[in-house]
Amino acid sequence: MSDPLSQHTDYGQLPLNDSDVLADPVEQFRLWLANASDADVYEPNAMVLSTVDADSSPCSRTVLLRAIDNSGFEFFTNYSSNKGRELIANPAAALVFPWYSIHRQVLVQGVARPVAALLSDAYFASRPRGSQIAAHASEQSQPIASRTLLEGRVAELEAEFEGRDVPRPDDWGGFVVEPTMIEFWQGRSSRLHDRVRFVRAASGKWDRMRLQP
Repeated sequence: MSDPLSQHTDYGQLPLNDSDVLADPVEQFRLWLANASDADVYEPNAMVLSTVDADSSPCSRTVLLRAIDNSGFEFFTNYSSNKGRELIANPAAALVFPWYSIHRQVLVQGVARPVAALLSDAYFASRPRGSQIAAHASEQSQPIASRTLLEGRVAELEAEFEGRDVPRPDDWGGFVVEPTMIEFWQGRSSRLHDRVRFVRAASGKWDRMRLQP
């Protein structure tokens, strides 16, 4: 059996030339997201969200990107979950899109804020009914004695909402991470990777720079 800690894949020589990077990093992200989807990257919209808790300790988990526009990167969660409470108390956030199979990665730093209730309502209404029930059943991040108790709560809610729409829970909704930094990373041979970083100036303009690997 090979040692997983000693393994390394050569990332090849596909360059990230300055001339290939769009002036708008949001549009560049859209392009790379489409590339990841076309390359059959598993869950290309999966992103690692990092927050800071009340003890100033970093916390990370994977969530799914559900929208991207000039206002930022949007996802949905339970506001009473660890990540929800952490972002409400301290809106600093970081995102990582790890597209390993195509040797690319995008890093984002920014500030998170809750989205408008109407947007949360609309997205919740578009979710599968089972996911809507689960949002009511789970007190996300809280301890529970057994899986059986959770499944029993789901059964109770299925009976309660039978024959009618499932309303959005008051403590469930979206966040948008407004980016202050977006970095595009392209893997290269010998770890001489290409890194292009955009930083938003106070004027709102994006400043671009190339970083050493």
